[in-house]
Amino acid sequence: MHDVWQNIWNGLVSASRLDQANLVLGVAGVWLFIRRSLWAFPVGLVSVSVQGALFYQAHFPADAALQVFIFGTLAWGWWHWVRDRGTAPELPVTTLSARGRWLTLLIATAATVAWALTVGRWMKAAMPWRDAFIAAFSVAAQVLQAKKCIENWPLWVVVNVVAVASYWSAELAFTAFLYAVYLGLGAMGWREWHRAMQATRAHG
Repeated sequence: MHDVWQNIWNGLVSASRLDQANLVLGVAGVWLFIRRSLWAFPVGLVSVSVQGALFYQAHFPADAALQVFIFGTLAWGWWHWVRDRGTAPELPVTTLSARGRWLTLLIATAATVAWALTVGRWMKAAMPWRDAFIAAFSVAAQVLQAKKCIENWPLWVVVNVVAVASYWSAELAFTAFLYAVYLGLGAMGWREWHRAMQATRAHG
């Protein structure tokens, strides 16, 4: 266990300034989304820009291109949260219908298969199905977060569980630790948004 913590510490102190900025911005952005703050969007836009630059420098063009899509989703979400709240203090948290949930899972699963069999093979990924699952379900979660649907949080939780297990099995303790942080934040966000939704219904 001492070696694991040493690996995590080494990862924190040896990371580049851009990597450290990415970590701080990522955690701050998720925390602001938990609080349902509009500041989550400008912070998120900067965060995905930094992450896109990191992927580009590491020669992962598909992952870098994915950040462009997420950037657009965040920009749209910012507009949606402001425009559609009307005279209310904030846009209320909503939930998908049963049909909407199944449709989301179907589209994300189909995207996972397509990504693994095309981009995964093209990039010669070491774990194409893991990469494809995380990419496709992260996109789905990001879209639902922009729409302020509570289902975004269970999707983030599942994505982070897969990421933690994958990186831990690959003996990448530092990366697994980072996703474990996001896993904890995802569970917290799920709980807080549920409370907010219940409070809105109680006063409605």
